Amino acid sequence: MSHFRAYRIFEENGISAGRLVEMSLDDLDAGEVVIQAHYSGVNYKDALAATGSGKVIRRFPCVGGIDVSGIVLNSSDLRFKAGDAVLVTGYGMGVAHDGGFSEYVRVPADWVVPLPRSLSLFDAMALGTAGFTAALSIIRMEQNGLRPAAGKVIVTGATGGVAGLAIGMLAQLGYQVVALTGKENVRDYLLSLGASEVCSRHELVSGVRPLEKALWAGAVDAVGGSTLGWLTRTMQQNGVIASFGNAAGIEINTTVLPFILRGVSLLGVDSAATPMPLRQEVWRRLASDLYPKNIKQVAHCIPFGLISQVFQPLLDGTSTGRAVIQFAASEMNSTR
Repeated sequence: MSHFRAYRIFEENGISAGRLVEMSLDDLDAGEVVIQAHYSGVNYKDALAATGSGKVIRRFPCVGGIDVSGIVLNSSDLRFKAGDAVLVTGYGMGVAHDGGFSEYVRVPADWVVPLPRSLSLFDAMALGTAGFTAALSIIRMEQNGLRPAAGKVIVTGATGGVAGLAIGMLAQLGYQVVALTGKENVRDYLLSLGASEVCSRHELVSGVRPLEKALWAGAVDAVGGSTLGWLTRTMQQNGVIASFGNAAGIEINTTVLPFILRGVSLLGVDSAATPMPLRQEVWRRLASDLYPKNIKQVAHCIPFGLISQVFQPLLDGTSTGRAVIQFAASEMNSTR
């Protein structure tokens, strides 16, 4: 292997954009582990970076992609050897370090997670940062007392990749899940993922009082903005919100009353910098009780050569589920 394809993001005349290029290993950032990529998941953050719609990239040029799964080609770190199946999500990959949208990837060994034995390489990227974020949100809420008997859990931005996976995970854990969406004609899809109710954001998200009717024991919030402010006002006593997205804006309008009168907890979920012991625990859960049975409904494969077609629908909110980039070396699909 002398040259390979990569989706590299450049800044030219103050405008950033990505394109497929040929690279060699010598062109990639340093690291102890070289991985032959099989799959990479596409995330909202990747779309922002690839199109220049958000200030995500910390240095140019940079290979995009914050996720990858594949087989170790070589490693100077004794924790890994040629032939090992591995995955990498987050850290600085695809932002400050060449990322997963490349047929070969080189990363620091401290970023690499051995692939759990019950997951395939496809499974790992059908989950990827989206599944990892969904699972981390649920684990953080469990650590703060959430249980199925406490009441309904609402998931916002329900047709997105993270939210769709969270719906399936919560449903199979026994939670009564309410899917909140601004899209029309997606009711059947969301019910098939495991939601017990589907509600319209346009009809439900309202009210201006500091405290509204208490509705939710838990909330997985993918959108932020006015929706997150409304969630704080409609949580039950000791309700728990996991917040990780900002599709509806970065500002929230609320008061201290939900927190001091109802004991509401607002949990920030940062998947990129999760410490390795917790990261490995999340992947252990993803390979066992949090493995979503609806994964094939949520995830669909896109050939690497068509990667540029994925980003704009994700930014526009017109895509459904999770796009998984498939490289030529990729293995068979999900093992389950």
